[in-house]
Amino acid sequence: MALLVFLAGGLSVGRAVEFDEILPDKAMEARARAISSGLRCLVCQNQSIDDSNAPLARDLRILVRERLKAGDSDEQVRAFLVARYGEFVLLRPPVTMTTVLLWGAPFLILGCGAIAIALGVRRRRRQALAVPLSDEEKARLEAALGAD
Repeated sequence: MALLVFLAGGLSVGRAVEFDEILPDKAMEARARAISSGLRCLVCQNQSIDDSNAPLARDLRILVRERLKAGDSDEQVRAFLVARYGEFVLLRPPVTMTTVLLWGAPFLILGCGAIAIALGVRRRRRQALAVPLSDEEKARLEAALGAD
């Protein structure tokens, strides 16, 4: 029984595209699938629109197919969706200064924190290794403290 449930669940993966969405031209349908597999579902966020059953994903799949039927190239379709929804709609956004900063900032912050900790430890070690007072300095300190 568990195997049947597993197989039924496995068969539904990747079949979010409904029959009324499929284009009659197999080559154009393959292009639509290739494009939609690289677009993020804005509801699910971790699935492509090709794999998602969310209503917004369906709308985006239909939009991709409409743009292809209108004669847009694959890049024009992607550019249209990026212009409309931002680079977040791409499952694999291009490497730009913004994405490098976004992914690199946590490491930069961790590095600065590690340097600050190292400098703090170094400063404390220097203070702990201070030169002890000479006998003359001890006598003057005791005299100053005893004068109270």
